[in-house]
Amino acid sequence: MNSEEKHLHSILFRAYQNRSRLLNEGKTALRLFNGFLEGDSRWVIELFGKTLVINDYIKEETSDSPDAGEISDLYREWIPWLDSVFYKRRYASQLEDKRGNIIHGNKPTTEIIEIGIRYALNLTINQDSSFYLDTRYLRSWLLENMVGKTVLNTFAYTGSLGIAALAGGAEQVIQVDLNRRFLDLSKISCTLNNIPLDKMKFMVGDFYRAIGSLKKNQKLFDCVILDPPYFSSTDAGRVDLVNQSARLINKVKPLIAHQGWLVLVNNALFLSGQVFIEMLEELCADRYMGIETIIPVPQDVIGYRDTIVSEQPTPVAPFNHSTKIVVLRIKRKDEKTVQEQKRS
Repeated sequence: MNSEEKHLHSILFRAYQNRSRLLNEGKTALRLFNGFLEGDSRWVIELFGKTLVINDYIKEETSDSPDAGEISDLYREWIPWLDSVFYKRRYASQLEDKRGNIIHGNKPTTEIIEIGIRYALNLTINQDSSFYLDTRYLRSWLLENMVGKTVLNTFAYTGSLGIAALAGGAEQVIQVDLNRRFLDLSKISCTLNNIPLDKMKFMVGDFYRAIGSLKKNQKLFDCVILDPPYFSSTDAGRVDLVNQSARLINKVKPLIAHQGWLVLVNNALFLSGQVFIEMLEELCADRYMGIETIIPVPQDVIGYRDTIVSEQPTPVAPFNHSTKIVVLRIKRKDEKTVQEQKRS
């Protein structure tokens, strides 16, 4: 074992030890190693059910670099109940390598359980794993606060935030995304949780067109979730979380009922937490919107005090990670609620 392999073994084991309590508690949707902060930016390693997912961010591999097979062997020793190991190469030239391949075992996991809710999973649907671990506490918040509410989940992807709202008793959830194939996973999640499919509706298409249609029909929602990608562009409009977050907020705000919520997720790595908060405070100056709570990112996603060796590239305070999650409370001048809209 060369020095590079010894170093990687050491930091992986230290990270695993810090998360062993969560594993002992039966949690099986976790980040086991965040290499960007915990000592080797090539690797991000996650656990979904009984499948280990090794995410490789290397651009040029050298002959003495540790490989995914060695990492697989380590974790199979530490977590003997693993059924399979999946390997994804973010910068691979072939799409199938980006989406991932089995390097140990047979069929990868197709569902996970988080806080008692079952979520459908497809590890090959995209270059990520189709389920975001950094929004775990947001799913908890939705589970606790959405009973009887109507929810609009924009940029829904595979719909996990909408499923959490439905599992928490939401009356109806509309999931908006460009890709129906991603959204179809949320149908499976509904079935897994015995949630009636008629409680969930899809709007497949561009965000700006979907919002325009809902405004035209004067729809109101108790909660709107805004979880866009870092950057995207279509012929209908552009998403830019560093420079144009306020524009997206102003687009959806008219759809939120009096005393409703706007949930924001901003994962722009180079947008500081303080700049983001100052932007929100400026938008809240008219007192028709106010910051209710900041939802942290789980510690296993970030790393721990004795495992983190690198600072995040941009100051994140008052958040704990570059993924910034905020719940805002909305007031309307007309004080119109969803219930009043139904009666009219």
